[in-house]
Amino acid sequence: MSTAKPLDAPYDISAGDRPPLALIAGPTASGKSDCAVALAQELERRGRRAVVVNADSSQVYADLNILSARPTEEDMGGMEHRLFGAWDGAQSCSAADWARTAAATVAAIHAEGAVPILVGGTGLYIRTLLDGIAPIPAIDPEVREVIRALPVAQAYAALQIEDPERAARLSPADTTRVARALEVVRSTGHGLAHWQAQTTGGIGDAIVLHPAILLPDRQWLYARCDLRFQRMIDRGALAEVEALLTRRLDPDLPVMRAIGVPELRGVIAGDWTLEDAIVRGSQATRNYAKRQFTWLRHQPPADWLRVQFENYNANLINDILLRFPG
Repeated sequence: MSTAKPLDAPYDISAGDRPPLALIAGPTASGKSDCAVALAQELERRGRRAVVVNADSSQVYADLNILSARPTEEDMGGMEHRLFGAWDGAQSCSAADWARTAAATVAAIHAEGAVPILVGGTGLYIRTLLDGIAPIPAIDPEVREVIRALPVAQAYAALQIEDPERAARLSPADTTRVARALEVVRSTGHGLAHWQAQTTGGIGDAIVLHPAILLPDRQWLYARCDLRFQRMIDRGALAEVEALLTRRLDPDLPVMRAIGVPELRGVIAGDWTLEDAIVRGSQATRNYAKRQFTWLRHQPPADWLRVQFENYNANLINDILLRFPG
């Protein structure tokens, strides 16, 4: 067992203490935001100020208030939240972009003597912040253009020849990741594994991580996904997409591909009904939750606390406060 201090214990950076970072990770609709707020409130009851920091790739965009289920003032429970709605939709927020900003945000919170509570389900964001990012050189634009024009089957066949290790780890139908892997090996002469072995900039060694992964019952989670999308519609998600479309942004930007945007754009264009969009959006939400669930169950270190539950409770908060890696 690690000798790291509990999450609510005092620390002194000037004395060489590694400051704490709480992490509440989970699939969409798992209740992680409520859990993070409850943890922050409990820490404050114990005399430690806490700040909730967003690690969700949709909630970073200012344009996606409703469709990203960004916490309302009431949801925040009087706790300070940072990096929610911090990016304009016209600017793509990559994992590297977010990690650089998040690292600075975490450092600032530590300098204030507070405990940052990272909350989200975007595994790539979390991994990049903790482990760093691979120093992949800029991709040759001509190489990218050629590869992005290839059918995914053809790109995958080429990847099997040029980077078989990466190909074996990818789905043949994963257009984005197959294209990325192929453009890296063609542009740099090395596969992704070569670059990922040289990651730099992670903060994992500079903090004491207190992680908890929420893994609720699947059927409970999927029912929550359906309910969440319906509530987004009730709260005005269609008007939010209409406002987004007036900006005439590049359709390839992440904000334009976020769950709910393509589905509701089809309603606005007259391609299908609102009822059809709700069915499509609910299914897309469930599919996303399933992918997150699978990643969070298998990819993080084995000593990260994994919690099977149907709602957060006092015992869960106590577990997070007392548990530390090791």
